[in-house]
Amino acid sequence: MNFRRHRHREEPEINFIPLIDLLLVILIFLMVTTTYARFSELEVNLPQASGPAEMQKDSRLRVDISASGGYAVDGEAVAGSDVAQLGERLKHQASGKNPAPVVVINADAKASHQAVVTVMEAARLAGLLQLTFATQQGTP
Repeated sequence: MNFRRHRHREEPEINFIPLIDLLLVILIFLMVTTTYARFSELEVNLPQASGPAEMQKDSRLRVDISASGGYAVDGEAVAGSDVAQLGERLKHQASGKNPAPVVVINADAKASHQAVVTVMEAARLAGLLQLTFATQQGTP
């Protein structure tokens, strides 16, 4: 004799929706924190320089670059912005100076990178291989 009623026994279910929500929150948290951790790990140690404070004036060839992309070699404006024209001007200015003058690039802070690269390429075409950049000392 079976006195038990036939009850339909329900199988227990595990609700996965809160688990999926929790995993998505953890995933988003990990993605955000690793993005910031990557930039905080970038540490740059700048090199120290110990050399003469001032070069001789006759061994320098100054090239100025304005914010609009205009060029001037030793204070004289250059008509075009072509690499070949600038190279010829640098070669002409360097002929009366020391055989291997140092090209000092004075670029405006808002000058484009292309303008600076143009001066570097023109100096290479003129055979001037010593380049340096002029900076101004900021207030601490």
